[in-house]
Amino acid sequence: MAGVSLPELHALSAVAARRSFRGAAAELGVSPSSLSHSIAGMERRLGVRLFNRTTRSVSLTEAGEHFLGRIHPALREIADAVETVNQFRDTPSGLLRINASEGGAERLLPIVLSFMTAYPDMRIDLASDGRMVDIVAEGFDAGVRGGDAVPQDMVALPLGIEEAYAIVASPAYFAARGVPGAPADLLQHDCIRVRMPSGALLRWEFERRGEEVRIEPPGRLVLGSINLSIQAAVAGAGVAYVIERYVADELASGRLVRALPEWTLPFPGVCLYYPRQRLPSAGLAAFIEHFRAWRRAA
Repeated sequence: MAGVSLPELHALSAVAARRSFRGAAAELGVSPSSLSHSIAGMERRLGVRLFNRTTRSVSLTEAGEHFLGRIHPALREIADAVETVNQFRDTPSGLLRINASEGGAERLLPIVLSFMTAYPDMRIDLASDGRMVDIVAEGFDAGVRGGDAVPQDMVALPLGIEEAYAIVASPAYFAARGVPGAPADLLQHDCIRVRMPSGALLRWEFERRGEEVRIEPPGRLVLGSINLSIQAAVAGAGVAYVIERYVADELASGRLVRALPEWTLPFPGVCLYYPRQRLPSAGLAAFIEHFRAWRRAA
């Protein structure tokens, strides 16, 4: 095999999944320069270039895609074999990789910390990713997203904590422009829009007594995060549409005022999800049981 080692093959898989030497290096516990040298050495011994590298991106070449496609099943078999041995341990050990939205990661963190206390041999890589990823293709054990974003072929376990959006603005803004009485009134306001990592603008959705309303309000200001939209609302720039818990302090202090509460009803929060067809590893099985116990006790 041209002197290619198993750790090098795992490194190849990690770089391909992360599309980043830095991200893969963090996962593997090595320096980015060491990982880059390792991949370059493997390329020299194989006589082909496996990755296209630029200052901003890393992607597999055609040869790299073909090579990874051939070795990936074998790497999975080896990982499953190691996991089979792990089943005989008194307590699970190893790395558990979980992909989550930023809000999902915040909700999951207390459970992660509690789990790590209960299972000191386990390590957790909780990735807060703004984009929706294929957790299987990118090497994650599980994901955390809103229930409506979970793929149908996954097992989903709701966290059991409801969320709600809120329409908010500063007292001075509402004093000057009036408080909207219905979602349609927002079309006459300066609305602070948020652009999601996908590039799409966050849609404003409302519901009251079974009536659903979705609007694309006008907005001179478009921002790249919920936190920035909250800051802009506090500064009087307009009306923001945010998760209620993110503005709890601002509402309590009076820096922001809420409107249309009867139109922004609670909805199910995030879910932990994992592949239905794959037998969970010992670490994931332990985390799922810990998750369920935490949810029962909450």
